[in-house]
Amino acid sequence: MSAPDAELKTASPAAIYRIVMAAAGEFAPQLRRCLWLLVLTAALQGLAFALFVPLFRALLAGGAAEVRSYLYAITSLFVLTTVTRWFSYDFDYNGHAAGAGDSLRRRLGLQLRRIPLQVLYRRRSGETGAMLAGTVDDVVNYTLTVSAMLIPALVIPAVFALCITWYDWRFGVLLAALFALLFAVVKRMRPRLSADRSETAAALDDLNGELLEYMQGLPVLRSAGCTGERSARLAAAAERVRKVQEDVSVREGLPNLFIGSAVETAMLAALVFGLWQLSSGRTDAAFLAALIVGIVRFGEPLGYLLSYTAVYEMVVQGYLKLREFENIKPLPVTEGGKVPTAYDIEFDNVDFAYEGRKENTLNRISLKIPARAMTALVGSSGCGKTTLARLIMRYADPQAGSIRIGGTDIRSLPEGELMKLVSIVFQDAYLFDDSVAENIRMGRFDASDEEVEQAARTAGCHDFISRLPQGYQTRVGDIGGRLSGGEKQRITIARALLKNAPIVILDEPTAALDTQSEVAVQQAIDALIRDKTVIVIAHRLSTVSGADNIAVMENGRIAEQGTHAALLAQDGRYAELWRYQNEDWAA
Repeated sequence: MSAPDAELKTASPAAIYRIVMAAAGEFAPQLRRCLWLLVLTAALQGLAFALFVPLFRALLAGGAAEVRSYLYAITSLFVLTTVTRWFSYDFDYNGHAAGAGDSLRRRLGLQLRRIPLQVLYRRRSGETGAMLAGTVDDVVNYTLTVSAMLIPALVIPAVFALCITWYDWRFGVLLAALFALLFAVVKRMRPRLSADRSETAAALDDLNGELLEYMQGLPVLRSAGCTGERSARLAAAAERVRKVQEDVSVREGLPNLFIGSAVETAMLAALVFGLWQLSSGRTDAAFLAALIVGIVRFGEPLGYLLSYTAVYEMVVQGYLKLREFENIKPLPVTEGGKVPTAYDIEFDNVDFAYEGRKENTLNRISLKIPARAMTALVGSSGCGKTTLARLIMRYADPQAGSIRIGGTDIRSLPEGELMKLVSIVFQDAYLFDDSVAENIRMGRFDASDEEVEQAARTAGCHDFISRLPQGYQTRVGDIGGRLSGGEKQRITIARALLKNAPIVILDEPTAALDTQSEVAVQQAIDALIRDKTVIVIAHRLSTVSGADNIAVMENGRIAEQGTHAALLAQDGRYAELWRYQNEDWAA
C-alpha cells in the first residue's frame, strides 16, 4: 500500500483541512474565509428552520404581533444566508481558485526540477503529466463544490437538532442519536470509499501513461508494424479503468441505497414518535409541523451523504497525491563545496545500486578522467556505462565512495552549479515543440540571436535551418518530429555549443544515423569537444579508437583501461570485443 493510500484510511478532517490549506498556498486565507462562510450559512439556515417552532405556535395561538416578529426574524436569517452564501463562493468567482491552481502548478514545477532523476524516472511521464495538469485542476475546482455539498448536509441538521433540544430535549436526543448512527455508518464506509478512489486513480494513471507512450511512439510502432500489439496494451488499460469503475459502482451502489433508505426510515421514525407524543399530549401540533419542515429540508441531503463522501474522498486522494509529490526530498547538498576551476573527474571506490534492486549496478569503481581529454566507456549492454555517466550529473548518489570534479565532491555543489559544468548529447535527440532558435537557446537562455546563429553555424545546421519555412522561428513539432534524426542531433549539439560547458558527455550520438548524417554530426561533435573534458559512451569501438583513454566495463566493474593500441596488446576483454565487432562487420 502506498503512503497516500495508507494515510487516506487515517487522515482526520482536521489533518485534511491542513493539507488543503497548504495546497492553497497564498490563497489559503481566501479559501479559509469561504469555508467558514459556508459553515455560517448552514448554521443560520438551521437556526431559521428551528424558528418555525415558535412561528407555528404563534400562528395557532393567533398572536399576530408575534407572527410578524418571527416572520421578520426568519426572513432576515434567510436574506443573511443569501448574502453569506454569495460571498462564500468568492474563492471561485473572483479568480482565487484559478490563482491557487496556478500557484500550485508552479510549486510542483519547481519541485519537478529538484526531484532526484532516479525518483522521477520511476514514474511514467503520462502519470506525472496528468497529475500536474488534471489532478491540480480537479482538486482546486472541486474543493469548494464538495464543501458546498458536505457542509450544509452536516451543519444544518446539527444546528436544527441542537435548537430542537431547547424546545423538547427528547426530540433533540432522538435526532442526535439518529445522526450519530448515520455518521458512524459513513465513517465505517470511509476506508472502502478511500480504497475505491485510490484504485480508480491508479487505473486512470496507468491509462494516461499508456496513452502518452503510445502517442509518442506511434511513428516507431508504425514502422515496426506493431501498432496492434501496443494498441492491445492501451485497450487493456482502458478496459481496466472500465472494470474498476464498474466494480466501484457495484460496491457503492448498495450502501448508497441503504443510506438513503436508512435516512428515510429514521426521519419516518422521528415523525411517528412525534405523532405518538402529540396523541398523548406531550407535545403540540406546531412543534410537530416545524419538525416536519426541518426534516423535509435536511432529509434529502443526508440521504446523499455517502455519495458526497465519495466525491470528498476523490478530492482528498488528489490532495494527498500532490502532497506526496511535493514532499519528495531533493538530494542533499553538503556544505563547503567550491565551484571547480579544474575539470578532471575522479570516481573513488563508487558503489551504486538502483532503488529496489539487491545487486549493485556499479562495484568499487575507481576511475580518473583527465581534463581536456577524451575518455570512452565501452562494454556490453548492461555493464554500467550509462549509469556511470549519469552519476556525474547526480542522477542519484552512490551508496559508497565519491565523485569529484576538479577535487570538489559533486555532493557539495548546488544542482544549478553542477549543471553549468556539464553538457550531454544523447543518442535520441530531444527537442521541444518550440522554434528552432528557442531549442538552441535552451543551452543559455540569455544568448542573443547572433550567438544562437553562430552556435548553429559551428554545429553545421545553419544551412538547413535557413531552408525551413520560417528559418530559426520554425516550430520543430512534438519531440522535433518535423526534422530528420541528423538535423535534430545537430541542433542539440548547437545547444551544447551555446552552453559551452567544460565537460561533455556523449551517449553514442551517431549510432542511429545514416552515413551522410553521421559525417555531418561527427563534424559538429568535433567542434563541440575541442578543449573539453569528454566522456563518450560507446557501443561501436571503431568510433572511439582514437580516445585518450578507454575504460572497459564488465559486470559493473572496470575490467581494464588504456589506449586502443595498449588494450589490443593486452588481448583482454577489449580485444575480444574488437574482434567480435570486426568479424561481425566483415560478415
